[in-house]
Amino acid sequence: MPRLDFLNRANAEYVTKLYEQWRLDAESVPDEWQLFFAGVDAGAEGRLGDTVVAAPPASDSDAFAAPAVMRVVPAASGESEPTFGVVDLVHSYRELGHFVAELDPLGNNQADHPLLHLSEFGFTDNDLQRLVEYPTASGLKQCSLAELIATLRATYCRTLGVEYMHIAQKELRTWLQDRIEPNLNTLELSNEQRVQVLTELSYANLFEQFLHTKFVGQKRFSLEGSEALVPLLNALIERGGELGVQEVVMGMPHRGRLNVLANVLHKPYEYIFAEFEGSFLPSNVQGDGDVKYHLGYSRDHVTAGGKKVHISLLYNPSHLEAVNPVVAGIVHAKQDYLRDTESRSRVIPVLLHGDAAFTGQGVVMETLALSELAQYAVGGTIHVIVDNQVGFTTSPKDFRFTRYPSDIAKVINAPVFHVNADDPEAVIQAARLAVEFRDKFKEDVIVHLVCYRRHGHNELDDPSFTQPTMYKAIREKMPVHEMYAQRLEATGVMRPDQAKEIWLGIRERFESALGYARDEMPRQKIFAFGGAWEGMSFAGKDWTAHTAVSRTLLERVAIGASTLPETFRPHPKARKLLDDRRAMLEGEGKVDWACGEMLAFGSLLLEGTNVRLSGQDSGRGTFSQRHAVLHDAETDEIYVPLANLAPGQGRFRAIDSMLSEVGVLGFEYGYSSADPRNLVLWEAQFGDFANGAQVVIDQFIASAESKWQRQCGLVLLLPHGYEGQGPEHSSARLERYLQLSAENNIQVVYPTTPGQYFHALRRQIHRRFRKPLVVMTPKSMLRMQLAVSKVSEFLEGGFRHVIDEVEPLDRERVRRVLLCTGKVFYDLLVNRNERVIDNIAIVRVEQLYPFPIEELRTILGSYPDDAEVEWVQEESQNAGAWSFVEPRLRAMLGPAGSVRYVGRDEGASPATGSYKLHQQELGQMLNEAFRKVTEAAPKARRANVSRGTGTAAR
Repeated sequence: MPRLDFLNRANAEYVTKLYEQWRLDAESVPDEWQLFFAGVDAGAEGRLGDTVVAAPPASDSDAFAAPAVMRVVPAASGESEPTFGVVDLVHSYRELGHFVAELDPLGNNQADHPLLHLSEFGFTDNDLQRLVEYPTASGLKQCSLAELIATLRATYCRTLGVEYMHIAQKELRTWLQDRIEPNLNTLELSNEQRVQVLTELSYANLFEQFLHTKFVGQKRFSLEGSEALVPLLNALIERGGELGVQEVVMGMPHRGRLNVLANVLHKPYEYIFAEFEGSFLPSNVQGDGDVKYHLGYSRDHVTAGGKKVHISLLYNPSHLEAVNPVVAGIVHAKQDYLRDTESRSRVIPVLLHGDAAFTGQGVVMETLALSELAQYAVGGTIHVIVDNQVGFTTSPKDFRFTRYPSDIAKVINAPVFHVNADDPEAVIQAARLAVEFRDKFKEDVIVHLVCYRRHGHNELDDPSFTQPTMYKAIREKMPVHEMYAQRLEATGVMRPDQAKEIWLGIRERFESALGYARDEMPRQKIFAFGGAWEGMSFAGKDWTAHTAVSRTLLERVAIGASTLPETFRPHPKARKLLDDRRAMLEGEGKVDWACGEMLAFGSLLLEGTNVRLSGQDSGRGTFSQRHAVLHDAETDEIYVPLANLAPGQGRFRAIDSMLSEVGVLGFEYGYSSADPRNLVLWEAQFGDFANGAQVVIDQFIASAESKWQRQCGLVLLLPHGYEGQGPEHSSARLERYLQLSAENNIQVVYPTTPGQYFHALRRQIHRRFRKPLVVMTPKSMLRMQLAVSKVSEFLEGGFRHVIDEVEPLDRERVRRVLLCTGKVFYDLLVNRNERVIDNIAIVRVEQLYPFPIEELRTILGSYPDDAEVEWVQEESQNAGAWSFVEPRLRAMLGPAGSVRYVGRDEGASPATGSYKLHQQELGQMLNEAFRKVTEAAPKARRANVSRGTGTAAR
């Protein structure tokens, strides 16, 4: 019989009338109703008047309604009108029960719901004692209607409300019902376990109180009001370990982080107290460190059943949810490393969120969307929303339009466990259900922990300015550990004063740790090179790497990358492109940009390195240049040549990502930071698209090593170059990356040849340390006949930081040296040749950071002392590299030297929107660069640095 989705709680009267019509004339009703009513009659015992038939369930998942017939037995003999309300009653409590559950510890709960009134199902109070026979998970059960409602309310309307009827898959809904209905959604804990829960709550609360009294006025972003988070997380880890989880990777904001570090990851209290006293990084570790509530930690935990689980809490800046895709990327990499890509059960991600941040930060939605895509899958994330019912000073009615902060997660059909943080046992039940659901179905799941925030946004803030009535109620509330202690004493689980003994013992533990911290000032140890990072190190002075390869290796790549299965029929243009690339390797050849990249990837793959490239349209390439992923022109079948070069090669993935920057870049950063043996690249469709991921660039890529001693070798490919395409898609904002450059934190290059690009990529792997690499990649240069490399450039040497003049100029006659970087070199070269100028040299700075002072000093020293030095760029004067290189060049040239700027004027917009004006600006810039040189430069030429003026009229 087809699914009867047309049945719902609002149509009982309609169904009854339709049934009567069917009895008079079966063919007068639609086919599906004929089948249904025929099934009803076949299953009923006796006349319909004696056996009252209920409609089939409104959802085909209902465990209470597996048979097609459900009987309402009359209290007295006689005829009874048929009613279809019983099943609908069950369905409605499953769907709506959470709305009337006792979820808010502050008591602001909804008393009833209009769609749960008896009249909604055709009943009155007179029907409450009528017997109802219905199937349960264990078989048929008979009880009064009143008892059925009580059972449903006990299951769905107490301190744990389950929201799951929006899930499309029947199997998932049925599984949840089987877990929560037979036991009324309650958890049986032993007395010993209950005392352990109290102990965990007590540690969580007393830790905050201890900090509050010992370190007055210091921010800590207290967990008070949501202490149940500690037993929740501990329960997740314990149950996960029993299910075979070997590692838990956690990400969270700053609220409650110190408490989680102390009482979940068991970071020694001595370390935490010493940090409050002012002790941070060990003396042998370089970097700036971070505030204590941004730091991470990891340890091995052994469960009660003897299973070892490694727990990591990632570092995170104050940008709250920015860590979400980072956690996902790290987990995905660890699963790849462990070859756990089928079940994804050995490493699980756990993300903690604030209620305002979960609905307000777009990266949350991007991370949820990534979770449903195969190349970013992690086998389900357990999300815990710590709902303080306020966002800094903003009330929920002002920061979200939905009933719950979790509502946005419905887009991925995630079940939600809404739980009152003042009921620790319900919290643990929610935690166990969440981890079991994730283990079974490998899908995201939400635990919505409804709590409150005892203090303001931080401990120095007065929240009564903006939430006066809420904080009046909070001031009068007993902490959860005291409430739970009274509950255990009242039920005889604990003897009187036993809780006080626990609390005194905890206090003594804290006092002892504080004394040690003040005497010894211990510092958290840094474990940066364990696991997959074993054998790596921090960077020293030598950043060189052997990146040249043999011709044989290049030929293997070229042949393998252009050989397709006989039955595969690529697009004719793609086929020609592959053939052309193979031809480029013949003789001395001329290798173009895409071929140079293919050779870099392929050579690393054959050496055993994995390569992961992701971004919007990266498979083909934004400019139709890469064609790493081929499509059969007739069947759409996919073939990836670089993934099929040779047995035992590294894994190659070219991924067309969703239209996201911050989410995808955060994921790739996480992936790269987890395993250094992969070349991981993120490609912006155009360089300025990276603007949307600036938080990840600033807070992780540029500063993670300094703040948290965490390296990564992520490569950012950012198409850049002024070709008259307008303000967008011209500039990758080179200046921003140079402003972020300090303390040898990243590498910023703007290469001009495929050979340079080849060596830059390969050196990312062939060093014992990792640094992020920012590459200004080409657009027009992709097919520029001048922008090619000879085969010999791949067979010898390596990446050159500076490329000196290549034309056969008489150095003694050179009167001006033009310094530049990137594409503008070819504009200068072509224009100089057209003008037949032989006394102006062009020098390319291929790596802007770390700035190659010594190489540049040597090259400039080979030209006459009185030659003018000028910096030429196509970007506006307030953009590009000028502001970065000018002080460095001035310092290098000394007091007698000067450097002059040649380029566009300052501009609020990256580029003009007019192609004609663009050409005019370019012409004026070239005229200025190649203006007539003086035969005898003034002796005081280098006395001061002259900024010059822009030459283009914008």
